[in-house]
Amino acid sequence: MPASAVGRLATLLGVVFWGCAVGPNYRKPDLSTPEQWKGLEGAAYTEKTEDLRQWWLKLEEPLLSELIDEALQANLDLRKAQARLREARARRAVAASAYYPGLSASGSASRRQSTKSAGMNSGGSVSNQFGISFDASWEADIFGGVRRSVEAADADQESVEVSLDDTRVSLTAEVARNYFEVRSFQIRLAIARSNLQSQTETLQLTEFRSQAGLVSAQDVEQARSVREQTLAQLPSLESSLASSMHGLDILLGKGPGSLHARLSSGGKLPEMPSQIAVGIPADTLRQRPDIRVAERRLAAETARVGVATAALYPSFKLSGSVGLEALTQALAGNGLGFFYSLLAGVTAPIFQGGRLRAQLEAQDAIREQALFSYEQTVLSALREVEDVLVALVRNRERAEALERAVEAAKNAAMLARQRYGAGVIDFQSVVDTERSVLSLEDSLASTRAEGVFAIIRLYKAMGGGWSPKAESSQDRKESP
Repeated sequence: MPASAVGRLATLLGVVFWGCAVGPNYRKPDLSTPEQWKGLEGAAYTEKTEDLRQWWLKLEEPLLSELIDEALQANLDLRKAQARLREARARRAVAASAYYPGLSASGSASRRQSTKSAGMNSGGSVSNQFGISFDASWEADIFGGVRRSVEAADADQESVEVSLDDTRVSLTAEVARNYFEVRSFQIRLAIARSNLQSQTETLQLTEFRSQAGLVSAQDVEQARSVREQTLAQLPSLESSLASSMHGLDILLGKGPGSLHARLSSGGKLPEMPSQIAVGIPADTLRQRPDIRVAERRLAAETARVGVATAALYPSFKLSGSVGLEALTQALAGNGLGFFYSLLAGVTAPIFQGGRLRAQLEAQDAIREQALFSYEQTVLSALREVEDVLVALVRNRERAEALERAVEAAKNAAMLARQRYGAGVIDFQSVVDTERSVLSLEDSLASTRAEGVFAIIRLYKAMGGGWSPKAESSQDRKESP
């Protein structure tokens, strides 16, 4: 068949098949979700939807807002995610370049000398040859292999874009958690130091009574033991405080110790909000970026099934070149020539030892894995919200009980010291009540901190910290 006829045939086939692509057309999985959260209890949580883009403002902590803004500018994980997005966009451009012809240019120069007979340098000829050519090649995307490849690259790019948003969600939650961890350790240190002061006063009272012969040396040693035990807790709390501060430094892309001056003044834990709008499960699934990431990865792997399918079909390629050649000869004069060529080719796989079929099967298995990962991500998201809702309710109950216990323990300790001073009870009762006060106050501070951490986890579980973009055109495509 002449080359021109082959070219016309390839063009005709391209017109017929253009816009069609082998392999499955992607559809977003339709997963059923519960109508409401089972962990909702009382009036503290409502199903209203609220703007979660800057959820940390609801905690009314100006310094925290400043630190989060700084982290969003300087965090190294976020900057790595931005670099990955640049990479994904470049790879998408590489995939799309296969739609267009490839053009190249080449040039050559040569010099040739000949003689009339071997061993003689005279009577011969010298020629110089110069050439320049332009070459082009194009492969018609008749079965949609390139189209599917671009679809996969589009989905990969969208996945990386939303991964960047997922990094923002995790970053804001981690900054908030580390910040309130710092405040929690500062509060617990203040409680321990306050109890240490009270126990020091008790020790002094016991020493005075011992010197007066009213109590034995055993009471003095017991008082000293209680005080030293409290003193021994301070280094551990100070070490944990320093570690939390350093963790916050790293989240902001700073060296350890950079934020010490800004955090050293201390602070308090925020009050638990009277109401939290958690929305409905469907809202959470739309808001969470990790679910969107898993869905886009599924779309990419589905498109790659089409790429592997297209490899089973023939490929049609057109190539050609045009150029000039100039010839100069010392004896014969000069010459200039023009040339061109056009070639149409068809390549079809006949026998590959099952390699192409195996590659298709492997890619379909990868697509299936991506589907299961997407479904698992959805279920994990639902569980995470339910777990946090239950934890918040139980934390509130525990905090209320501990508040009552702390108040009662303080009253008991005060009465025990008074009765001990009057000689009515032994010193062991004083020791027990003072230990109880320290333990309960520390537990209450930890429980309040856990409540704040649970609030942060809830906002993170609901996908707070970013704004979902409109669905891409790929999501709206339907199968023919």
